[in-house]
Amino acid sequence: MDIKDFPHIHSENLKSVLNAMPKSEYFSETSGIFQQLGDPSRLRILWLLCHCEECVINIAAAVGMTTAAVSHHLRTLKLHNLVTSRRSGKEVYYKLSDTNKANLIHQMIDDLFEVTCPNSEHPNHLND
Repeated sequence: MDIKDFPHIHSENLKSVLNAMPKSEYFSETSGIFQQLGDPSRLRILWLLCHCEECVINIAAAVGMTTAAVSHHLRTLKLHNLVTSRRSGKEVYYKLSDTNKANLIHQMIDDLFEVTCPNSEHPNHLND
């Protein structure tokens, strides 16, 4: 959109902001990530996985949910690249993805809950 199409031009700043605005698909992707954080159960699972790697059965026990419900939440978190998994024998272990977005969410979650990451080796340890 050209700035001349706006009914009011209050400053040239709008033009530079519009030129820097990400494409619509980036807003959709980011909205999907925020939707993941909008579910309290998924947020609890994500908080746990920010701080340790765990199997589905232990995650379910830790958050007081069925393994089926936890598996459902893990699928959506994995779909949005917030968690990764690895198989060891019959067990599948999940942890926070090692991406900038996931690490930023980890830091944000810890800041919002006003906690220090209990895992001192995590790159976002807040005491460093």
